[in-house]
Formats: sequence, structure tokens, C-alpha cells
Amino acid sequence: MGATYGLVAAVFLASVVEVVEALTIVMAMGMTRGWRSAWAGAAAAAVVLAAFTAAAGYALATWLPQAALQLTVGTLLLVFGLQWLRKAVLRGAGLRARHDEEAAFATQTSAARAAERTTRLGLDWFGFTVSLKGVFLEGVEIVFIVITFGTSAHNVPVAAGTAVIAALCVALAGFVAHRPLSRVPENTLKYGVGLLLTSFGTYWAVAGLGVFAPDGQSLTWWGHDWAIPVLIAAWFGVSRLLIRVAPALAARPGPPVTGRD
Repeated sequence: MGATYGLVAAVFLASVVEVVEALTIVMAMGMTRGWRSAWAGAAAAAVVLAAFTAAAGYALATWLPQAALQLTVGTLLLVFGLQWLRKAVLRGAGLRARHDEEAAFATQTSAARAAERTTRLGLDWFGFTVSLKGVFLEGVEIVFIVITFGTSAHNVPVAAGTAVIAALCVALAGFVAHRPLSRVPENTLKYGVGLLLTSFGTYWAVAGLGVFAPDGQSLTWWGHDWAIPVLIAAWFGVSRLLIRVAPALAARPGPPVTGRD
């Protein structure tokens, strides 16, 4: 039950974050290049992502035994979650700029207005391709989380359905507001998603180490699913400590902090 709740929470929050960023791109293209081309690009990306999710989820669940599956997706979640958590720590320590959806929207609309207009298949090609690329790139992270959480919890349909609901909620909110959703606490959500991904990644990766045991069975955590909130609290404590010490560490000579938001 705890794994299912964690699945829904992590997938929903991560999907909201990524869909907000994708919506900003689509809205910028729609307002400057035409809504038909922007929504066509978004729809094409959604079809590709849905097909990839179904194929990859089926392959993982079918080909790997449970312990190996847990070790594989747990390790991937842990690595991916640590990246989210690292960025959240840097933002919290003031060493990385917070993501600004209004600024991103301004950048996208400026580029769209400056681009030449080319029509193919009845669509503005710039608006179509930028929308497709934006939705696809943001959606890949959602697909990754849906597949890893869904296969580990043996509930890919719930994970996929949660992602779809999150996307619909964000799209509806953007349609009603007629503007990018800059008031969504995106940076805080990313911090929370980083904690969830890292904690569940730790939980499943350790359980999956049983693949190396003679019987090949998954290891059982003491307290079973109750270990998950303990892991979340532990990673939260580590991240808060790092936020405190990061400015001092950054003062030492070294390469600048770079990377995608």
C-alpha cells in the first residue's frame, strides 16, 4: 500500500513539474505561430511517448525477474532522483538560479517571433517542431518515472493514469489562465520529487540486491513499506545539511556549477 501511495505521489508531482514546462513551450508557440501547429506537435509527441511507455514497461516486466527488476529500476531511480535532489540543494543554497517560467515563456516567444515562417502539411513547421520537441523532451522524464515506478510496484496502468490526470489538470489550468503557470511552486515540487525518487530508488535498489543471493529472492526491509517514510526523512535531513554546508564548499576554487534546470 505504501508503495502505491508513493507511486501516485511521485508520478503526479513529477508530471505536474514537467507538464508545466512543456505547456509553457506550447503556449509560446500557440500565441505566436498558431494554436493548430502547436497542439499538433504536442499531440504527436504524446502519441510517441505513450507507445514507448507501453513497449518499455511490458518488456521490463516480462523479461526480468522481480529482484533483478527492482535492482535495475531502483538504481535508475536513485541516480535520477539524486540529480533532482542535487539541483534542489544548489537552489536552496543560493548557488543555482531558481527556474522562472515567465522568463522561459519570454525567451520562447521571442525566438518564435524571430523565426521564418515555413508551412508544411498545412502546419507552421517551426511551431510544430518546437512544440513536438519540447513536449517530447519533458515527457521523457515522465515516461521514465512511470515505467520505473509502475514496473516496481506492478502497477504501470496506475502510474500511466496518474501521469495523464496530472497532464490534464495542468492543461486545463493553463487554458483557464491563458498564461504560463508561473505561480506553481515548481522549485519546491522538484525538491519533493527528488526526495521521493531518491527514497524509493534506495528502497527498491536494496531490495533488488537479493538477486545476488543463492535463492535470487528480493531482500525484505525491516518494517516493510514503513521503511519508506524513514528513508524520505533521512534523505530530507541529508539534503538540509548539504544546503547549509554547500555555500562554504562552493567558496573553494573549482569549476562553476552548470546544468539543465
